[in-house]
Amino acid sequence: MKYTVQIGGKSIAVAVDGDHVMVDGRRREASLTPIPNTPLHQLTVDGWSTTVSLVHEGDGYEIQWGGRTMVAGVEDERTRQIRELTGGDGGRPGGGTVKAPMPGLVLRVEVDVGQAVEPDSGVVVLEAMKMENEIRAGVVGVVRKVLVTEGEAVEKGTALVEIGEP
Repeated sequence: MKYTVQIGGKSIAVAVDGDHVMVDGRRREASLTPIPNTPLHQLTVDGWSTTVSLVHEGDGYEIQWGGRTMVAGVEDERTRQIRELTGGDGGRPGGGTVKAPMPGLVLRVEVDVGQAVEPDSGVVVLEAMKMENEIRAGVVGVVRKVLVTEGEAVEKGTALVEIGEP
């Protein structure tokens, strides 16, 4: 099955055939195994393994990995062809909600309402297990709401910042 994945302002061609995945023309051995009763998945690519959080939202996913939150739009080949034939808009909204990937204490809020952000822009710094973790935007957009304050304790999944389309 062929897909187009929109992430961080980039469009990536992905073809899946069992455990073989072609990503922009590069062949990879990959698997994605859900961890029961959680949003977590074990991702293995060419023998390298990591845990990611995947939450299905609309026609894409919110991905949390390594203290970063990204929004990925996913469109299968058939849907893409129909959209192109009917003149549908292929643009993906740049907005989304940045959520805490872990429980922690808000040390710093690094953005203000109205501020433009890019993928990988730091938005909030959380302290968790005596370590500072910079939580980053995963999309291009404008900060619409800051939902936390410095010194506030948050749980995993707490909405931190809302980002709207630029």
